[in-house]
Amino acid sequence: MSPDDLVRLTGVSVAFRGHAVLDGVGLRVGRGRIVTVVGPNGAGKSTLIKVALGLIVPDRGTVERDPAAVIGYVPQRLSIDRTLPLSVRRFLAMALPGGGDGRNLEESLDLVGAGHVMARQMADLSGGEAQRVLLARALVRRPDLLVLDEPVGGVDMAGQAELYDLIAGRAHDQGIGVLMVSHDLHVVMAATDEVVCLNRHVCCAGHPETVSRHPEYLALFGPRVADSLAIYTHAHDHGHLADGSVRPLDPGHVHGPECRHG
Repeated sequence: MSPDDLVRLTGVSVAFRGHAVLDGVGLRVGRGRIVTVVGPNGAGKSTLIKVALGLIVPDRGTVERDPAAVIGYVPQRLSIDRTLPLSVRRFLAMALPGGGDGRNLEESLDLVGAGHVMARQMADLSGGEAQRVLLARALVRRPDLLVLDEPVGGVDMAGQAELYDLIAGRAHDQGIGVLMVSHDLHVVMAATDEVVCLNRHVCCAGHPETVSRHPEYLALFGPRVADSLAIYTHAHDHGHLADGSVRPLDPGHVHGPECRHG
């Protein structure tokens, strides 16, 4: 691996019960880079994430990770027994040695627009609130590599764009590498440096605008879907909290609109 690499997969293949899930897949995530994996259901996206995390050992190929890198992980969903008494504060504290301190926990929740849920029980959160808490838990560890499997499930459209902007800002300002799986192509296209189009193997990869015109991409998603995708930048003067309420943004965080169709 190069000094900037956090994780690199080379020729990775995985099969379950004789059925190929990944076939010769390669990708790399470097510091300050956002790599987004897209593809249809059953394409192997979640399996790829688990291989990158070391949760699945591939049948063939190599997986290299920076052994010193701190990894933050946001799963696609988290099921918590409603009878289990687990507060948001406790859930966040479990991610840190010694439980961290209250200020760090509060800052992480405020960052994702969910500061008001600190005292609530995890089982009582809405889907959107739970996803924001999961992201806060990953960020409170100050990760070098952030791995996100459908990180905005249950979040409204404006909230999705805001969270993707937050992820992109963290990556580029703090040098965090991001490996992300997403179905929200029209929003995430503006918040990624590289798109990997996966359907058990890598169909195409590269800059979002380039991939959106690639024949393999068009064949996978269909011309109507591909034509409707905009390289979209969400921009307005307010943000959305987890309960749907609006908060103003600092003038320095407001960007002018930009929309380039692929």
